[in-house]
Amino acid sequence: MTKQTISSAPIRVRIAPSPTGDPHVGTAYIGLINYIYARQRGGQFVLRIEDTDRTRFVSSSEQMIFDALKWVGLSWDEGPDVSGPYGPYRQSERTEIYREHTEILLANETAYRCFCTAEELEASRREQMAAKQPTRYAGTCRALTAETIAANLEAEKPFVVRLKVPSEGSTTFTDELRGAITFDHFNVDDQVLMKSDGFPTYHLANVVDDHLMCITDVIRAEEWISSTPKHVLLYGAFGWEVPKFWHMPLLRNLDKSKISKRKNPVSLVYYRQAGFLPQALLNFLGLMGGGMPNEINNGTEKFTLAEMIEHFEVKNIRLGGPVFDLTKLKWLNGEYIRAMTPGDFYAALRETVLSDAYLSEIAGLIQTRVETLGQFGNLTHFFFADDVMPAAEVFLPKKRTLEETLAFAAEQLAVLEATEWTKEALEAAMKALGEGKEWAVKENFMLLRAIATGGTMSPPLLESVVVFGKARTLDRMRRFLEGQKKLAGGKK
Repeated sequence: MTKQTISSAPIRVRIAPSPTGDPHVGTAYIGLINYIYARQRGGQFVLRIEDTDRTRFVSSSEQMIFDALKWVGLSWDEGPDVSGPYGPYRQSERTEIYREHTEILLANETAYRCFCTAEELEASRREQMAAKQPTRYAGTCRALTAETIAANLEAEKPFVVRLKVPSEGSTTFTDELRGAITFDHFNVDDQVLMKSDGFPTYHLANVVDDHLMCITDVIRAEEWISSTPKHVLLYGAFGWEVPKFWHMPLLRNLDKSKISKRKNPVSLVYYRQAGFLPQALLNFLGLMGGGMPNEINNGTEKFTLAEMIEHFEVKNIRLGGPVFDLTKLKWLNGEYIRAMTPGDFYAALRETVLSDAYLSEIAGLIQTRVETLGQFGNLTHFFFADDVMPAAEVFLPKKRTLEETLAFAAEQLAVLEATEWTKEALEAAMKALGEGKEWAVKENFMLLRAIATGGTMSPPLLESVVVFGKARTLDRMRRFLEGQKKLAGGKK
């Protein structure tokens, strides 16, 4: 591809989520800022799927990303589902491109093959830790002779390809929000670019794709700042112009820690299923960081996507991490709900918590368990309630202490997080957990039933949590554990 001059090129930005699970609310946050930036400047907004991490790949996640971003109100000009002039837009379909570019780096000696085994790397890491040195690749294979490399290749010895970071000096780049940032090369590792399985790491694929897709501005989360010197070195190794970098402050919990599922629901699927309105969530994300002026709409903090495009200023974003305050989001969502007409409110209910699909699945679970239609609510209230916190007499097994019960509930949560959301997979995982921790099947499943439904009676348990959904079930379990933690703290 012909090298472009980025400074004079049409604005092109992108988001590049990984299909490794539920789409993250942070993806919508960064996506919104990219979307606004592109629309304000008549540019293009690109969606790229970074699916080279095959160990964490979830086959259903890509469609979930599409659906969640569209639900929240974002659309893209180019992507796997809409095509475009710089495709393919899935990294797994671009592996030959990355291999060709790896050969370029090997040829110009800005990268090298590393034949070190996992055991050798671990031994080196332990030596560095014992000597209280930074843990980094020791450079064992940086200067292998051509004869040694040829012999290793002839023996089909596995290898990765690493970036050859200069041993001295530093790399400086400009962050459009922070100014010049310098990293001493001593603190920049010889990053793996191509894994032994033939798939690129994030770093190589990211730089190659951003260049070939003519991305002018890389707007991403600040957690990538430490990786940026590696990217800048890669741009230089290829002889390419560096794009502008904008590193957005991370969303934070109320205690200023990085937003995490332990303290806030982070799945966009959760917010959709729990009945948050997409326009309210998008509005809330637009409040993050201070990009919107206070005087819009008389300081009500309520504005549309069109108003964000008109008034949002990326350069005004504050570097202090914006707080993702769920209480404030609920308040804002309530403001949107109260502004609806009764007809629109009813339509919103029918699209979410009272949708035909949801009600149909629930009805199928209870049909054989009721004698009148009026009993529907008796068996199904937990499907629609937001808070079903069970009392101790409901969730605590007779022969278990509160401490060990809560510890086992935390184990249940961890197992459910990692399990495919089907009845068969859930049943196998829960039984394996119970056997491993010596909890009887009855104790195990009654505890889960109590947490998920708030009671001791329900339609078939696993079928019920499948219908209720993974995101909301896990959130319910986290809130239960957090609630019990607060109760314990209050009794001290």
